[in-house]
Amino acid sequence: MKLLIRIFITTLLVMAIAYMMKGVVVDEFTTALTVAIVLGLLNFFVKPILVLFTLPVTIFTLGLFLLVINAIIIMLCDHFILGFKVNSFWTAMLFSVILSLSQSLVYQITGDAKK
Repeated sequence: MKLLIRIFITTLLVMAIAYMMKGVVVDEFTTALTVAIVLGLLNFFVKPILVLFTLPVTIFTLGLFLLVINAIIIMLCDHFILGFKVNSFWTAMLFSVILSLSQSLVYQITGDAKK
């Protein structure tokens, strides 16, 4: 049940951020739901592999390269999902930062934070 709530929250946040940001387009609610599910899957399966391969760069940049990895995950999501469009790499990076911060804030408010 907790997973479904997290997916629904992420879906609403994706819709809200896309509405506010100029370079991000989400066609409809089902597209945002698909984005939330695919983002979760990419973060679970692909992100650890990317982090492992880029570990020296991540250590050298004191973890800031993880922002680049998050933007790459957003760009992959853009590639796989019709109806979800991110104009540029920098827009994807800003989108991922805003999404991460807003998810953290909502999870803290709802008491659903990871422990």
